[in-house]
Amino acid sequence: MASAKNQNNPASARRAKLEEARRKERARERRVRIITISASVAVVAALVAGGGYLMSQANEKEEKENQAKTSPVTGERSWDDLGREHVAAKVDYPMNPPVGGDHNQVWMNCNADVYADEIPKENAVHSLEHGAVWVTYNDKASDADIEALTKKVKSTPYSLMSPVKDQKDPLMLSAWGKQVTIKSATDDRVAQFFTKYVQGPQTPEPGAACTGGLDK
Repeated sequence: MASAKNQNNPASARRAKLEEARRKERARERRVRIITISASVAVVAALVAGGGYLMSQANEKEEKENQAKTSPVTGERSWDDLGREHVAAKVDYPMNPPVGGDHNQVWMNCNADVYADEIPKENAVHSLEHGAVWVTYNDKASDADIEALTKKVKSTPYSLMSPVKDQKDPLMLSAWGKQVTIKSATDDRVAQFFTKYVQGPQTPEPGAACTGGLDK
Protein backbone atom coordinates (compact mmCIF):
# COMPACT_ATOMS: atom_id res chain seq x y z
CA MET A 1 0.00 0.00 0.00
CA ALA A 2 2.84 2.37 0.84
CA SER A 3 4.43 1.68 -2.52
CA ALA A 4 1.22 2.48 -4.37
CA LYS A 5 0.81 5.67 -2.39
CA ASN A 6 4.35 6.75 -3.29
CA GLN A 7 3.65 6.19 -7.01
CA ASN A 8 0.51 8.31 -6.82
CA ASN A 9 2.29 11.00 -4.80
CA PRO A 10 2.26 14.38 -6.66
CA ALA A 11 5.98 14.89 -5.92
CA SER A 12 6.81 11.56 -7.50
CA ALA A 13 4.73 12.43 -10.52
CA ARG A 14 6.56 15.74 -10.91
CA ARG A 15 9.92 14.00 -10.63
CA ALA A 16 8.88 11.51 -13.26
CA LYS A 17 7.76 14.26 -15.61
CA LEU A 18 10.99 16.19 -14.98
CA GLU A 19 13.09 13.09 -15.67
CA GLU A 20 11.13 12.44 -18.84
CA ALA A 21 11.67 16.06 -19.95
CA ARG A 22 15.40 15.75 -19.22
CA ARG A 23 15.54 12.51 -21.17
CA LYS A 24 13.87 14.15 -24.14
CA GLU A 25 16.23 17.17 -23.89
CA ARG A 26 19.29 14.89 -23.84
CA ALA A 27 17.94 13.04 -26.86
CA ARG A 28 17.34 16.35 -28.66
CA GLU A 29 20.87 17.53 -27.85
CA ARG A 30 22.31 14.28 -29.19
CA ARG A 31 20.35 14.73 -32.42
CA VAL A 32 21.57 18.33 -32.72
CA ARG A 33 25.17 17.23 -32.15
CA ILE A 34 24.85 14.49 -34.76
CA ILE A 35 23.32 16.90 -37.28
CA THR A 36 25.99 19.53 -36.56
CA ILE A 37 28.84 17.05 -36.86
CA SER A 38 27.38 15.59 -40.04
CA ALA A 39 26.96 19.05 -41.55
CA SER A 40 30.50 20.02 -40.56
CA VAL A 41 31.89 16.87 -42.13
CA ALA A 42 29.91 17.56 -45.29
CA VAL A 43 31.20 21.14 -45.44
CA VAL A 44 34.79 20.06 -44.89
CA ALA A 45 34.43 17.36 -47.54
CA ALA A 46 32.99 19.90 -49.98
CA LEU A 47 35.81 22.34 -49.26
CA VAL A 48 38.41 19.62 -49.73
CA ALA A 49 36.78 18.50 -52.97
CA GLY A 50 36.40 22.08 -54.18
CA GLY A 51 39.96 22.94 -53.23
CA GLY A 52 41.19 19.84 -55.00
CA TYR A 53 39.21 20.79 -58.11
CA LEU A 54 40.53 24.34 -58.10
CA MET A 55 44.07 23.10 -57.56
CA SER A 56 43.63 20.64 -60.40
CA GLN A 57 42.34 23.42 -62.65
CA ALA A 58 45.23 25.69 -61.68
CA ASN A 59 47.76 22.92 -62.33
CA GLU A 60 46.16 22.15 -65.68
CA LYS A 61 46.26 25.84 -66.65
CA GLU A 62 49.91 26.10 -65.61
CA GLU A 63 50.78 22.97 -67.61
CA LYS A 64 49.08 24.39 -70.70
CA GLU A 65 50.91 27.70 -70.32
CA ASN A 66 54.24 25.94 -69.88
CA GLN A 67 53.56 23.81 -72.93
CA ALA A 68 52.63 26.90 -74.96
CA LYS A 69 55.84 28.63 -73.88
CA THR A 70 58.14 25.71 -74.62
CA SER A 71 56.54 24.33 -77.80
CA PRO A 72 57.37 25.87 -81.19
CA VAL A 73 54.65 27.88 -82.91
CA THR A 74 53.75 26.08 -86.12
CA GLY A 75 54.65 28.15 -89.18
CA GLU A 76 56.53 30.76 -87.18
CA ARG A 77 59.30 32.76 -88.85
CA SER A 78 62.27 34.06 -86.84
CA TRP A 79 64.94 36.72 -87.32
CA ASP A 80 68.13 37.25 -85.32
CA ASP A 81 70.70 40.04 -85.01
CA LEU A 82 68.15 42.83 -85.42
CA GLY A 83 69.36 46.40 -85.06
CA ARG A 84 68.20 48.46 -82.10
CA GLU A 85 69.39 51.97 -82.87
CA HIS A 86 67.08 54.95 -82.43
CA VAL A 87 66.57 56.78 -85.73
CA ALA A 88 64.44 59.70 -86.86
CA ALA A 89 64.10 58.65 -90.50
CA LYS A 90 61.92 56.01 -92.13
CA VAL A 91 63.37 52.49 -92.03
CA ASP A 92 63.29 50.04 -94.93
CA TYR A 93 62.50 46.82 -93.07
CA PRO A 94 63.16 43.43 -94.74
CA MET A 95 59.85 42.02 -93.48
CA ASN A 96 56.32 43.41 -93.37
CA PRO A 97 55.11 44.04 -90.75
CA PRO A 98 58.56 44.57 -89.23
CA VAL A 99 59.53 42.46 -86.23
CA GLY A 100 62.59 44.40 -85.15
CA GLY A 101 65.45 46.57 -86.26
CA ASP A 102 66.31 50.23 -85.89
CA HIS A 103 63.31 52.24 -84.80
CA ASN A 104 61.94 55.55 -83.61
CA GLN A 105 62.90 56.58 -80.09
CA VAL A 106 59.19 56.86 -79.16
CA TRP A 107 57.16 53.68 -78.87
CA MET A 108 53.50 53.25 -79.75
CA ASN A 109 51.34 52.85 -76.68
CA CYS A 110 50.81 49.11 -76.36
CA ASN A 111 48.84 48.70 -73.17
CA ALA A 112 45.96 46.81 -74.85
CA ASP A 113 45.73 49.56 -77.49
CA VAL A 114 43.72 49.07 -80.69
CA TYR A 115 44.27 51.54 -83.54
CA ALA A 116 41.68 51.94 -86.29
CA ASP A 117 44.21 53.44 -88.72
CA GLU A 118 47.72 52.47 -89.77
CA ILE A 119 50.47 53.44 -87.35
CA PRO A 120 54.13 54.30 -87.99
CA LYS A 121 56.06 51.05 -88.24
CA GLU A 122 59.16 52.58 -86.67
CA ASN A 123 57.19 53.34 -83.50
CA ALA A 124 55.49 49.94 -83.46
CA VAL A 125 58.87 48.20 -83.62
CA HIS A 126 59.89 50.06 -80.48
CA SER A 127 56.80 48.57 -78.80
CA LEU A 128 57.97 45.10 -79.81
CA GLU A 129 61.32 45.87 -78.21
CA HIS A 130 59.41 46.40 -74.95
CA GLY A 131 57.81 42.95 -75.20
CA ALA A 132 54.52 43.71 -76.96
CA VAL A 133 52.71 41.48 -79.43
CA TRP A 134 51.45 43.34 -82.50
CA VAL A 135 48.28 42.07 -84.23
CA THR A 136 47.91 43.30 -87.81
CA TYR A 137 45.41 42.76 -90.62
CA ASN A 138 44.67 43.93 -94.14
CA ASP A 139 41.49 44.52 -96.14
CA LYS A 140 41.00 40.78 -96.74
CA ALA A 141 40.47 40.04 -93.04
CA SER A 142 36.87 39.31 -92.03
CA ASP A 143 34.96 41.61 -89.71
CA ALA A 144 34.39 38.68 -87.32
CA ASP A 145 38.12 37.99 -87.03
CA ILE A 146 38.93 41.67 -86.54
CA GLU A 147 36.28 41.94 -83.82
CA ALA A 148 37.51 38.83 -81.99
CA LEU A 149 41.17 39.87 -82.15
CA THR A 150 40.24 43.36 -81.01
CA LYS A 151 38.65 41.82 -77.92
CA LYS A 152 41.78 39.74 -77.33
CA VAL A 153 44.09 42.75 -77.53
CA LYS A 154 41.88 44.95 -75.37
CA SER A 155 42.15 42.37 -72.59
CA THR A 156 45.94 41.92 -72.90
CA PRO A 157 48.49 44.43 -71.58
CA TYR A 158 51.64 44.64 -73.72
CA SER A 159 49.74 44.17 -76.96
CA LEU A 160 48.54 46.42 -79.75
CA MET A 161 46.58 46.08 -82.98
CA SER A 162 46.37 48.04 -86.22
CA PRO A 163 45.77 47.60 -89.93
CA VAL A 164 48.75 47.14 -92.26
CA LYS A 165 47.23 47.35 -95.72
CA ASP A 166 50.32 46.21 -97.63
CA GLN A 167 51.01 43.03 -95.63
CA LYS A 168 50.72 39.86 -97.70
CA ASP A 169 48.36 37.89 -95.43
CA PRO A 170 45.01 38.90 -93.93
CA LEU A 171 45.97 38.20 -90.30
CA MET A 172 49.47 38.26 -88.79
CA LEU A 173 50.99 38.28 -85.32
CA SER A 174 54.40 39.81 -84.62
CA ALA A 175 56.75 40.02 -81.67
CA TRP A 176 60.42 41.01 -81.54
CA GLY A 177 62.12 38.66 -84.01
CA LYS A 178 59.00 36.47 -84.37
CA GLN A 179 56.07 36.40 -86.78
CA VAL A 180 53.30 34.03 -87.81
CA THR A 181 50.39 34.13 -90.22
CA ILE A 182 47.15 32.86 -88.68
CA LYS A 183 44.09 31.47 -90.42
CA SER A 184 41.51 33.11 -88.19
CA ALA A 185 40.94 34.54 -84.73
CA THR A 186 40.08 31.02 -83.52
CA ASP A 187 43.43 29.61 -84.63
CA ASP A 188 45.04 27.89 -81.61
CA ARG A 189 48.29 29.67 -82.40
CA VAL A 190 46.79 33.01 -81.33
CA ALA A 191 46.68 31.99 -77.67
CA GLN A 192 50.06 30.28 -77.92
CA PHE A 193 51.75 33.27 -79.56
CA PHE A 194 50.42 35.63 -76.90
CA THR A 195 51.36 33.29 -74.06
CA LYS A 196 54.83 32.73 -75.44
CA TYR A 197 55.79 36.23 -76.58
CA VAL A 198 53.97 38.85 -74.49
CA GLN A 199 56.94 39.89 -72.34
CA GLY A 200 58.54 36.66 -73.55
CA PRO A 201 62.20 35.60 -73.50
CA GLN A 202 62.81 37.24 -76.90
CA THR A 203 62.08 40.70 -75.41
CA PRO A 204 65.16 42.95 -75.53
CA GLU A 205 63.78 45.33 -72.88
CA PRO A 206 61.38 43.36 -70.65
CA GLY A 207 59.31 45.50 -68.33
CA ALA A 208 59.86 48.71 -70.31
CA ALA A 209 56.82 50.97 -70.56
CA CYS A 210 53.89 50.42 -72.91
CA THR A 211 52.28 53.71 -71.91
CA GLY A 212 53.48 57.29 -72.19
CA GLY A 213 54.45 56.85 -75.85
CA LEU A 214 52.79 57.76 -79.12
CA ASP A 215 49.00 57.45 -79.18
CA LYS A 216 47.86 58.12 -82.71
